[in-house]
Amino acid sequence: MQNLKSIARTVLAASVIALSLPASAEADVMLSGYLKSGSPASFSIADLQAFGAATSVTVGGNTYTGVSLYSYLNSYVATQPNSANGPKNDLLREFVVATGNNGSTVYTMGNQLGGNFGGAQDIIAFQDSNGVLAAPSLIAADGASVTSLTSLDVGHVAWQGTGSGGIANSFTVGGAVSNPGSYSLANLPGSLTPITTFSNLATGSATGFTGVSMWDLLVASGISTNPSSLKTSYVVATATDNYTVVYSLGEILARQASGMPDLIAYADGIGSGLGSAGVFRTIIPGDSRGGRYMSNLSSLTVVNAVPLPAAAWMMLSGVLGLAFQSRKRVIAA
Repeated sequence: MQNLKSIARTVLAASVIALSLPASAEADVMLSGYLKSGSPASFSIADLQAFGAATSVTVGGNTYTGVSLYSYLNSYVATQPNSANGPKNDLLREFVVATGNNGSTVYTMGNQLGGNFGGAQDIIAFQDSNGVLAAPSLIAADGASVTSLTSLDVGHVAWQGTGSGGIANSFTVGGAVSNPGSYSLANLPGSLTPITTFSNLATGSATGFTGVSMWDLLVASGISTNPSSLKTSYVVATATDNYTVVYSLGEILARQASGMPDLIAYADGIGSGLGSAGVFRTIIPGDSRGGRYMSNLSSLTVVNAVPLPAAAWMMLSGVLGLAFQSRKRVIAA
């Protein structure tokens, strides 16, 4: 048994060393996760150049050219089929973990949609002002970029079936927080300053909402504010009918810093209740038509989602297989 432990430690050490080695300039970017059958397992600079519909974004005086992150992934991301009582807006429950030489960052597909939803429009760049890049990089106009990509992993929050619906008098905050709890109008943290904001909804008119900052509420609930944890965490917002939307902590923080914070609203702009929209609803000012607003909010769940790279899973699978075979030999002896 001691030999088995020694072998496992050796292989694990080798896997850590291998994963820490810098990727070669010619290495493709691994593509994995919730994808359609037949999707490519990786992509390269040449694949991006051939994809078409190139677009550019300028960050720090450098102009990057590439393919829209949404457009590229939307060609391959799987969806659960809609039905009369089935999932709605499936893409709003999907997120992307991008990993490169400066770590990992979570992006949500809903924030990349544009139009009536988020307006991030991040790109997978294949060149900058100085020419073709050595490796694809995910470039975000707000600075949350991942350079020299090694992998893109698509995550998916599964549809939980239609819930009971109706109006809830409270909502919960849980998951990766140190101070989980249930909040009603009577016990929202008193330190949170009420905020009134305006957003353009489907009517095209300015509509006011009053509530508390989602970011401030999550901080009060004990999210980790470690930068690496913030970059790799997301929030699952769920309504009483199980309608679900995913927001990354990074995008919530960016809107907070911009002065247009996401809200947990409990009133309209003049202090009246929200009616059929519930006691609480989420308000995302960056969504021009309220595409990711959540009526009848019942829960916020914080999740940290950094998957082990595929290479690590392969190595760890080898360790487990080795351990299993060795255990069989010990038992047989």
